[in-house]
Amino acid sequence: MLEDENLNTELNEKKKKGRKPTVKKYFDEPEENAVKLYLGTDSREDKNKIYNEFLRHPLDKMISSIIRRYKLYRKDMDFEEVHMDTHSFLMTKMDKFKPSKEKKAYSYFGTICKNYLMGQIQKDQKETNRKISYEDISSDIDNMPSMVYYIDGDEVTTEQIIGKFLEELKISMDEKGVTEQEVKLGEALHDIFQNYSTIFQDTSNNNKFNKNIILFELREMTNLSTKEIRNSLKRYKKIYFKIVSELTK
Repeated sequence: MLEDENLNTELNEKKKKGRKPTVKKYFDEPEENAVKLYLGTDSREDKNKIYNEFLRHPLDKMISSIIRRYKLYRKDMDFEEVHMDTHSFLMTKMDKFKPSKEKKAYSYFGTICKNYLMGQIQKDQKETNRKISYEDISSDIDNMPSMVYYIDGDEVTTEQIIGKFLEELKISMDEKGVTEQEVKLGEALHDIFQNYSTIFQDTSNNNKFNKNIILFELREMTNLSTKEIRNSLKRYKKIYFKIVSELTK
C-alpha cells in the first residue's frame, strides 16, 4: 500500500521545479503524474485514494467545461445527470490510457468525454427520429386504398383487395430496379397485410384501419425513416390503385 508521504512527494515533485505558473491549471503535471500512479497500482484502496484526493475534482471540472463549452447537453437530462453519466463512463475507460505512448491524460480523457457525449446526443436524436411523424406521411396513408376497407354493400371485399395486393406485391419485389428500401418496405407490407385481421382495428365509425398502428409497425420492421417510407411507399401505392381500379370496374 502507498505511504501518504511518498505519494504526496511524488505527485508534487514536478510542481516544485521551474517557475510557478501565474494561473494554476486544474489539470497539470501533478494530475498527469497522479494518473500514472493510479494506473500503476493494482491496489483498489490505493486507486481510490489517488482518485479521491487528486483526480476527482480536476475531472469534474474538465467534464463541466466540456459540456458547457461545446454545449453538449442531452434531452430530458439536467446538467448534473449529464455530468454524472459522463464521469461514470470516463471511469470505465481510465485503464485504457497508455502513459508509455507519451500522450497527455488530459487530452485522452477530454476526447473520451466529448466523443461519448456526442455519441449519446446522436443516439438520443435517433430515438426521437424513430417516433412516428404522422403529419409527414398522413396524406400518403390517407389516400392509399390499402388503408381503407369497404363495408355495407360494397361490391369488392377487403379480402379480395388484400389478397390480390399480396400477389402483386411479391411479383413487384422481384422486378429489376427495386431498391433495397423498397424491398424492406415490401416485405413489411406483406407481413402486415397477411395478418391484417389481427393487426388492424375495426374503426367502423370512419371505415379506416388504424393508421397509427400501420406506421408504427412499418418503422419497427424496416428501421427506415419517415422520409424513406414515404418514398418507398409510392411504388406500392401505384400497385394498389391499379388493383382497386381493376376490381371495381
